Amino acid sequence: MGLVLPTTKVPATSTNPQYLILYGLPKAGKTSALAQLEDNLIIDLEGGSKFIDALAIQARTINDLGEIAQAIRAKNAEVGHNFYKRITIDNATRLEDICMGYACTLYRKTELGKNWKGDDVTTLARGAGYKYLRDAVKKVIDMFKDLCDEFILVGHVKDSITEKDGQEVNAKEIDLVGKLGKIVCGMADAVGYVYRKDNETHISFKSGGDGTVMEARAKHIAGKDIVIATGNDDGTITTYWDRVYKPEV
Repeated sequence: MGLVLPTTKVPATSTNPQYLILYGLPKAGKTSALAQLEDNLIIDLEGGSKFIDALAIQARTINDLGEIAQAIRAKNAEVGHNFYKRITIDNATRLEDICMGYACTLYRKTELGKNWKGDDVTTLARGAGYKYLRDAVKKVIDMFKDLCDEFILVGHVKDSITEKDGQEVNAKEIDLVGKLGKIVCGMADAVGYVYRKDNETHISFKSGGDGTVMEARAKHIAGKDIVIATGNDDGTITTYWDRVYKPEV
């Protein structure tokens, strides 16, 4: 049977974000809150999870990431479904650093790069190497997205300059080089800015109109500022992840 074109609206099949990006200043509470998200494996690239109780595994090299992915893939095959509902990579800036060697390998596989001896593709003439760094990061993200139901990427924030009504204004972006930040965010179902206010940790999906990337396709979080955690007097936190990931019916 050939392709059948739809004749009526196709019902929505996704409610919760399957690819979520959370970014903010260091020590904003991202990792602490994510450690309390149910069935969430944190792949820790900087060691931040060592200071809290968390379902976490450490990785420092592209080989570490490959071994972790291979082990998860084998476990998924063993149990017949995704062993972890969610996988978080913490954080994007460090992931970019780790992927540099992989990007160099990708470039050396091309006709132009087969004799190249460098170790930083961003030094290639006319910015040609940034493509290989973008490809390397996207390949790693896609690899882990395929191993879970819901993938999360954590990032730091950087200030950038954008234009609004002919005027330059400051905007906040995820800390990735060149166009990579916008490309990675464009692939996501939701991008939230994490910040602290008194004893609360917020995730804002509300655009401030200054070019800052904060958006979501999921209707229950789109355009909202959500309190995701509150600090308690004993130093613990209480999280409210059901505000982002609605319980499955």
